[in-house]
Amino acid sequence: MKRLISFAVMIITAVMFVACSSPIKSETSRKNGLNCAFESSVNITIDKLNAEGVIKRFGDGVWDVEFSTPNTLSGVKLAFDSGNVTASYKGLDFSVPQSALPVKAMMLNLIEAVDTNARLDELKGSENDNVLEVSGSLDGGEYVICVGKDGKLISFEMENNKLKMIFSDMKEMLSAPDASQVTETTMAEIVSETTTESEPTNSTEEVAEISEENAEEVLESPDENTEEVVEVPDGNAEETVEIIEEEAEQTFEVAEEY
Repeated sequence: MKRLISFAVMIITAVMFVACSSPIKSETSRKNGLNCAFESSVNITIDKLNAEGVIKRFGDGVWDVEFSTPNTLSGVKLAFDSGNVTASYKGLDFSVPQSALPVKAMMLNLIEAVDTNARLDELKGSENDNVLEVSGSLDGGEYVICVGKDGKLISFEMENNKLKMIFSDMKEMLSAPDASQVTETTMAEIVSETTTESEPTNSTEEVAEISEENAEEVLESPDENTEEVVEVPDGNAEETVEIIEEEAEQTFEVAEEY
C-alpha cells in the first residue's frame, strides 16, 4: 500500500514538473498594423520549392509579387486584383507559368488571410516572445499569421500545405488619395494657396526705392514749372511760385509716407 501511494505521488510530481516547464501562451490583443499599403522582401518555402522576391500590398485584394529566385521564376511578376491574377515578365504579359502555379495558390491564401484580419479593429491571438500569433482557417487549411509589436506582418504559415513565408525589410507605402475623397474645401484651399504663391510681392527695399524715385521725380518737376512760371508778370509770379512750392512740399511728404 505504501509503495502504491509513493508511486502515485511520483507520477503526480512528474506531471506537475512537466506542466510547469512548458511555456504558457497567454491570449492577448494588439493594435492592427495590417491595414496599410506596404512593401517587403519575402522568402517563400512551399514543400521543396524555395523562392525569394519583393511583395507589395496596395490595398484590400490588390497585391503583387516579383521573384528574384529561383531561375525558373526570376523576373516573373504576379499581380492580384480582387481575385484576378495576371503574370508579366519585363513588362510583357503572359499566362501564369506552370512553375508559378503553387506560389499563385499560396499567395491567394496569404491575401485572403491578411485582408480578412486587416479589417478588424485589433488583432487577437497568443503572445509568444513579443510576437502575436493569430490563428485562422481558410478553405485551403489552417493558418498562423505572426505580427510584431507594431502589428506589422512578420510571417505567414500553413503547416498542412508545408508553406511558410517570412517577411523582412517591411516599408509602409503612402497610397495616393482617391479623387472622390477630395472635398470642395480642400480644392478651395489648394486654389487659394496657388493664387497666393503666384501673386507678385515687393520687398520693403523695393518699395522704398520706388518711393525715393517718385520723390525725386516730383521734386524735379515743380522746379521746372517754377522756372517757366517766373516769366509771368511780376504780380502773379510770386504768388504762383509760392503755390507751386507748397504743392511740391506736400507732394514730397506724401511720397516719403509711401
